[in-house]
Amino acid sequence: MTFESMTRRRPVPGATAVTLGGTPVRLLDRARIYACGITPYDVTHLGHASTFVWVDTLRRVLRVLGVEPVVCRNVTDVDDVLVDAARQSGSPYDQLAAFQQFHFEGDMAALGVPAPDFEPRAHSYVDAVLRLAAALLDAGAAYRRGGSVYFRGRAVAERAGLGEAEALRLAAEYGGRPEDPDKEDPFDVAVWQAAEPGYPAWDSPWGTGRPGWHAECVAMSESVFGVGVDVHAGGADLRFPHHAYHAAMAEALSGVTPYARAWLHVGTVAVDGAKMAKSAGNLVLLEELLANHTASVVRLAIIDRPWAQAWDYAPSVLDAAGTRLEALHRAAGRPIEAGEPAIERMRALLADDLGTSAALDVAIEEGGSAARLLTASLGLS
Repeated sequence: MTFESMTRRRPVPGATAVTLGGTPVRLLDRARIYACGITPYDVTHLGHASTFVWVDTLRRVLRVLGVEPVVCRNVTDVDDVLVDAARQSGSPYDQLAAFQQFHFEGDMAALGVPAPDFEPRAHSYVDAVLRLAAALLDAGAAYRRGGSVYFRGRAVAERAGLGEAEALRLAAEYGGRPEDPDKEDPFDVAVWQAAEPGYPAWDSPWGTGRPGWHAECVAMSESVFGVGVDVHAGGADLRFPHHAYHAAMAEALSGVTPYARAWLHVGTVAVDGAKMAKSAGNLVLLEELLANHTASVVRLAIIDRPWAQAWDYAPSVLDAAGTRLEALHRAAGRPIEAGEPAIERMRALLADDLGTSAALDVAIEEGGSAARLLTASLGLS
């Protein structure tokens, strides 16, 4: 059995079923995947890499199951965090974004993560945000105040299942400005933010201003895919407020629910129990990892675990991944032709919540063509 035949055959007639986070997703011949991309203001670290390697793994698994993935990964190059970072560095925000995006793309290529099918950049979708704001106003899901357009968000916080204090804390942490006096409710968010000194601004029917973060992603996703997606992917730390507001705005715009059939909220990466973040000063840079380890070792360190699991990075994780990869390659060198049952076991495991660790166990145990097939399909050569 060849790799080509493995990727084209379906285990049963009819739709292909994939389970993500307990949610079954039945697919015919293609899958629309929207991946929350980076805000390009700093270097790529292992936390970023983990999210995008898992998106790539989902893409690869879908192909193994006979489904063609279509991936849209956005670039948030209009964002207050980016503007603040540019101001500190003395660079124009758009130049800093272009510079960091260039390096990010190089890091992804070095890691074996291909360019997405679509890569919309927020600065090109300002007009789409204006149309989104007008549509939400028409639907009664938003209101005008002080040159801004606010989305009514009380129900979003309630649907997230968080206590009010925790939801407000997260809203403030991620730039939601719950204290804004122009809002009717602290959980409302700006679809269009009135102009402020030092920030980029565009003309709108409500005065000059800039798009809101959540609204940018809605505009890019809807413009590329239309109504809804099959899978929305991103870091688990973006579950609230970003993903929750994205879904709510998209549903208010289209009237179709749910916006996403399934979510791939990738577990966060920590160092000594603290989430990896620039503010914590504990970044593990992808460039430094790849200077001392192959891309396959780094990829395996990321995917040899449940995708939703938060985990702690230490150098020993890469050592263990290297040992595991050697076992897989030794197994692939055994002159054994895998039988149909072994191939189907691996396919079933991959279809069940991206069961990469269990599929690797089967490949190492069976060896031969089974191990070669999995090595190729997961980018571990």
